[in-house]
Amino acid sequence: MTVSGGLLGLLLGVGLLLIWRSGPRAPQRRPAAERSGRRRQLLAEAGLTGINPAQLAALQVALGLAALVVVLLTTGTVTISLAFGLFGAAVPVVLVRRLATKRRSDLREVWPEVVDNLASAVRAGLSLPEALSALATRGPEVLRAPFARFAAEHRSTGRFSTCLDRLKDDLADPVGDRIVETLRVAREVGGSDLGRVLRTLATFLREDARARAELETRQGWVVSAARLAVAAPWVVLLLLATQQTTLSAYDSPVGTAILVVGGAVCLVAYRLMLRIGKLPQDIRVLR
Repeated sequence: MTVSGGLLGLLLGVGLLLIWRSGPRAPQRRPAAERSGRRRQLLAEAGLTGINPAQLAALQVALGLAALVVVLLTTGTVTISLAFGLFGAAVPVVLVRRLATKRRSDLREVWPEVVDNLASAVRAGLSLPEALSALATRGPEVLRAPFARFAAEHRSTGRFSTCLDRLKDDLADPVGDRIVETLRVAREVGGSDLGRVLRTLATFLREDARARAELETRQGWVVSAARLAVAAPWVVLLLLATQQTTLSAYDSPVGTAILVVGGAVCLVAYRLMLRIGKLPQDIRVLR
């Protein structure tokens, strides 16, 4: 009777699980196109427009295999080699994320100058396409290339709205989205307050950049401590792997389980520390 009851309970649980997964609240698998789109967006935010998601994935595989082979030849341990192979595969994405963060921080410092130049051009009587094209020569060095592409495309097509969409994709920044949409509305609706709106936006951007720089300086130690705390155990493991007794211990099922649990704990702790020390970022809601 107990076995029958357990079997019925198991079947009931499986049935409820299938019903739940078939409903509207079921967890949806993210399609490959969406994952590729997010990676392409990450590469754009990092300024790596010449690299596509497939090339990034190939680089991950190559570095992962290289790290696996090097550690395997050094230690002769498959388990430890697999662990460091995973670390090697994660390195490109980590570097791209750091580049995106650095680029976002650099752009935060120059956006007020961009807005000031636009406000001055509008006050001088230039049209919006001319004001944007002028940034290719008078704007900040880090943003001249996107505005130069905008100027060239607008000269060849004359389609202001389409060129603005391309400019947003090139800038890949929330502040750039707001500026572009402000200019689009001013172009389509009209009005005499564009100069005042741009000057107010420049003031807000300067205040936000100043406050964020102070907070990032104070909380930077949290990120550094998280990286050091995660890297230290694995560096020690790599040093211990040169001893034969350590190699035999981690090649056992218990040693493999310890590595898996340790890796999971390090990952969770690292993500938690980053979340604690992370400042809220602007989201591109006007893409």
